[in-house]
Amino acid sequence: MKISTVEDERVHVLNNNSNVWSIIRDIVDTGTQEDAFYICDIGDIVQKHKIWKSAFPRVQPHYAVKCNDSLTVIEVLAALGTSFDCASKGEINKVLEIGVDPNRIIFANPAKPISHIRHAADVGVNTMTFDNEVELHKVKNLFPDAKMVIRIRCDAKVSQCPLGMKFGCNAETEAPHLLRVASELGLDVVGVSFHVGSGCGEPDVFRKAIALSRQIFDYAESLGYRFNLLDLGGGYPGDHSNSIFEIAEIINCALEDYFPDPSVHVIAEPGRFYVSSAYTLACNVHSIRGVATKDPVTEAPSTHYMYYINDGVYGSFNCVLYDHQHVVGLPLKEYPHSKLHSSSIWGPTCDGLDQVVEETLLPELHVGDWLIFENMGAYTLPVASPFNGFPVPKVHVVANEDIWMLLKDILPLTEDHFVIGTTPASLVKNMNVDRETDWVLPDLPITITLPICGDGTIIEEHVLEYVDVCPVAH
Repeated sequence: MKISTVEDERVHVLNNNSNVWSIIRDIVDTGTQEDAFYICDIGDIVQKHKIWKSAFPRVQPHYAVKCNDSLTVIEVLAALGTSFDCASKGEINKVLEIGVDPNRIIFANPAKPISHIRHAADVGVNTMTFDNEVELHKVKNLFPDAKMVIRIRCDAKVSQCPLGMKFGCNAETEAPHLLRVASELGLDVVGVSFHVGSGCGEPDVFRKAIALSRQIFDYAESLGYRFNLLDLGGGYPGDHSNSIFEIAEIINCALEDYFPDPSVHVIAEPGRFYVSSAYTLACNVHSIRGVATKDPVTEAPSTHYMYYINDGVYGSFNCVLYDHQHVVGLPLKEYPHSKLHSSSIWGPTCDGLDQVVEETLLPELHVGDWLIFENMGAYTLPVASPFNGFPVPKVHVVANEDIWMLLKDILPLTEDHFVIGTTPASLVKNMNVDRETDWVLPDLPITITLPICGDGTIIEEHVLEYVDVCPVAH
């Protein structure tokens, strides 16, 4: 039997004294939860937006939907006034369905399927990127009124996920040719975009990319174009331990030096910045294997502990394989003064590649303990699968009272998006429950006595019995 309620999609409003870790502890302490689960704190997303507006006063964020396409995330960001970077027809539809204006979307995929270009034309999403000549001819035939943005390549030497090997034309050798072709086709090219790489670790590369963009702006002017859009792409870190202010200082100075004209509209495509730290994953240790080994220094006998948890690289931790993410498991239970042991963390599937952490130091854990993984909101759930029959973790969305008061009346959010409640009851009651034969039913009949009047002087007895019912007719 599967139990699910409408409230699964709503935001649970908690008192201001709650935090993510206390919420996880409350849920775990009920003893009713075994599956892995997420807590998403939308207050963290709101705080990130405040940081962005402070750090980049001139740059309009277009959230990269591919990073985390949660409807709640999209609705919150739409309410905050962000725009959106979509890579497909499906992502475009998801954003439009909550009432976002098509002008707040950039179709930032340089290689688009034909049907997706047609769809963009039909729904009025008219700004899109390109980096090759074939794409220009496709757009000419399918959407000649589109506003095109040329994507150039400028790779960071250090990035979590490089993109330049797939997208972006050479600014000096290919871009001038493509602009000439676009001019000959009569296409409206309006600006330049770049992407230095997701999770950029080289802030100075943004200045180099902005300087290259200036060269493209100037060359386009010689062809009769008047560019008015600069897209700074993505690459902005979003973990708790990282800051964007070093990148912001470099970008703001470069914009002042190369694009002082305020008529040039500057946008960016942050993804992980907005959602990475908003999601925290709780996983249950369901099995443990001790492997005899030797201390690498003293060669004394030792034990390496292999901890098996109920989420892995085929689920949320696909980010380890595809996003090159380094995850850290933190015990929920405190083990003060405990010795740390060589340990590894493994997913639940039968695949030997399903390793979450190769080597870490942990206290000796026990079956039923929980490991907590922070910064799990980016490039995790959109790629997760139920391989081997293990479910994708459920997400419980929470906000404190201040965030509720801020957002509850800003469209597309309404009061109906929120439910007032305390932990753990308001969260536990709507968790998915999958049970086939382990339900324990009480002996019947049961007689209960209910007062009819407020003073309890008149009572009525009700006898509860099991009855057979037919399926409800539709």
